[in-house]
Amino acid sequence: MLLTNNLGYPRVGPFRELKKANEAYWAKKISAEELQQVAKSIRENNWKTQQDAGIKLIPSNDFSFYDQVLDLSLTVGAIPSRYNSLLNKLDNNYSLDLYFAIARGFQEDGIDVTASEMTKWFDTNYHYIVPEFTKDQSFKLSSEKFLNEYKEAKELGIETKPVIIGPITYLLIGKEKEVGFDRIDLIDRLLPVYEQILGKLADAGAQYIQIDEPYLALDLEEKVKALYPSIFEKLNAAAKGAKLIATTYFEALQDNEDIAVNLPVHALHLDLVRGENQLDTVLAKVPASLTLSLGVVEGRNIWKNDYEKSLAKIEQAVSALGKDRVWVGTSSSLLHVPYDLDSEKKEDTLPAEVKNWLAFAKQKLAEVKDLAVLADDDADAETTERYQANKAAAESRRTSPLIHKPEVKTRVSNITDDDAKRTSLFEARKEAQKAKFGLPDFATTTIGSFPQTKDVRKWRADLKKGLISQEEYDKAIAEETESAIRLQEQLDIDVLVHGEFERNDMVEYFGEQLAGYAFTQYGWVQSYGSRCVKPPVIYGDVYRPADMTVRWSAYAQSLTDRPVKGMLTGPVTILQWSFVRNDQPRSTTTYQIALAILDEVQALEKAGIKIIQIDEPAIREGLPLRKADQQDYLDWSVRAFRVSSSNVEDDTQIHTHMCYSEFNDIIRDIAAMDADVITIETSRSQMELLDAFAGEFKYPNDIGPGVYDIHSPRVPSTEEMVDLLRKAKAVVPAKQLWVNPDCGLKTRAWPETKAALKGMVEAAKILRAEA
Repeated sequence: MLLTNNLGYPRVGPFRELKKANEAYWAKKISAEELQQVAKSIRENNWKTQQDAGIKLIPSNDFSFYDQVLDLSLTVGAIPSRYNSLLNKLDNNYSLDLYFAIARGFQEDGIDVTASEMTKWFDTNYHYIVPEFTKDQSFKLSSEKFLNEYKEAKELGIETKPVIIGPITYLLIGKEKEVGFDRIDLIDRLLPVYEQILGKLADAGAQYIQIDEPYLALDLEEKVKALYPSIFEKLNAAAKGAKLIATTYFEALQDNEDIAVNLPVHALHLDLVRGENQLDTVLAKVPASLTLSLGVVEGRNIWKNDYEKSLAKIEQAVSALGKDRVWVGTSSSLLHVPYDLDSEKKEDTLPAEVKNWLAFAKQKLAEVKDLAVLADDDADAETTERYQANKAAAESRRTSPLIHKPEVKTRVSNITDDDAKRTSLFEARKEAQKAKFGLPDFATTTIGSFPQTKDVRKWRADLKKGLISQEEYDKAIAEETESAIRLQEQLDIDVLVHGEFERNDMVEYFGEQLAGYAFTQYGWVQSYGSRCVKPPVIYGDVYRPADMTVRWSAYAQSLTDRPVKGMLTGPVTILQWSFVRNDQPRSTTTYQIALAILDEVQALEKAGIKIIQIDEPAIREGLPLRKADQQDYLDWSVRAFRVSSSNVEDDTQIHTHMCYSEFNDIIRDIAAMDADVITIETSRSQMELLDAFAGEFKYPNDIGPGVYDIHSPRVPSTEEMVDLLRKAKAVVPAKQLWVNPDCGLKTRAWPETKAALKGMVEAAKILRAEA
């Protein structure tokens, strides 16, 4: 049988055990030892699950309490100097408390440090903690997590393949915190630590070591390309005979093929889902010493593998290289998919027919094993039966009447350019909106959600379980909404929100009310740290059967004379944060969602909601990794947003929100969305992200740069927020500036929320006085 290779496994636990344990530890309800025990149990379960599934190359060091990039930063001693006071307090101990302080900030015992910046892992919805580098950056081996977890598995009788993010990719995903140097030039300082890591793993008996270099599938400067051969020569020597696997994913190698196939490694991993045709050119270049790992089972979506299609690729490689030099594996880590489809029991949200088209992480392991057996022409009766079932499921999906709605397809085909254009230019709209709302300079607002307390979550759970009636639930939500409105009035916030207490997740909530969607009970995927999302499944044509948000927005507006924003999620974000059907272009699905959102926008406007926010935090995330593919995506994604937001009156103010993204390379396209106000995350970067909006291209519309980080429990001072606003005013005209937090407040507690918002309003008033 061909060797089976899995790149990584979900680490939050089948039922989010790690999330719950992390949050209990942060709340000081459990000890570090108890948290470590939960982590150990998850790792053991993951390794045994993969072993039982027949995976031969099982990853270790793919577990993380918060983020694998942060793990590596601690491993190589890349700790920003602002944490020195905390490190000294901990007696230079690289403990969980330091780790979580870097991820979340720390405000205790007279020490007040901000969290490190967070951004998206390539084009996924997973967020990583951005490494920070200085000119005099030094590195030292400061943690042996990679070694401890390898040994831990070995004690269980499981031989694993340690996973390390490669040194070039690690530097490239980081950020220079000073001008005048290029972070890639730090490679010579960083490399000795990597050599120590590989040497220790080899001494411990590691047979294979996975070096993740996803940047090999991206556009690279010649300077970086030239580094790969020499760096891997040194890594290979340091490995002392352990076999290195250079792992690429999320794209095809393209112009980097020659570099990749000639690296001094035992095996090269290819993503044959995102780069499905690259075998056609790679195979002719593979030297006799190299094994290919074929990533044919998708690590980022949940549809069943098409065995016939995958076997064709495997057979293509086997015919060129032989069975001994071909492995079968996942396209990427399975971090991006849920644990186990067998946990899903509710047919009212996940119909049996749709469930038969899906595969979660555990099922994907079985697919890897089946494909390896089938490619070896050694299939037993059970494997052959699964092969036939796989073909039947694929045919069922192609022909199911659940999927296709001709009237939806017709409406998409009838979209015109006029449907994606506001009636008037921004300046005219701004005057109409100024007359309508009379808002002050540095107008204050929040991004949408307020704290979802245990009570709020319990009401929702009790309603689903039938423990309370719809009337009892609605009464509780109405009271919570009114309380939020009164608080905002008391704080003197200018544009209010209703709080979104009736919503579970900003995408799932809408998916539950759109046709063409299915839902899971336990389909949780890590977004960052303890934050997990449960992406809905788009299996068919999407449309809006009825109003989705009008009731609660209109109710909130009836309670106050101040404007209340209607809160919607945009079409691209709904697409990106769902598991998307792969049987039609993503652009087509996005336009279907855009028309559904347009229907809701018009219903809100008709109900008297004249400020409407359409969140699009995933626009940047969806940008293709290769520059040659980006403009086409930007064209249809921006057009879809405009379709969803354009058919309104001039005095209806359209907001959008984006977070944890780099905007420099797409700022003109962001401007082309033509939202009246854009709110963005900027506090973790100390307003650096705002430079994109005030550089050579001057962003024309209004901007709300976030003045405090809602992903951290610390409460910033008013002075801190005033300082950030002054930085913003230095690069963006004051008349364009709004004042708001970085993101929604759903995950925060009420005391810190009230304190931070009070300071935020005070900061806005100070800026008004200065102006």
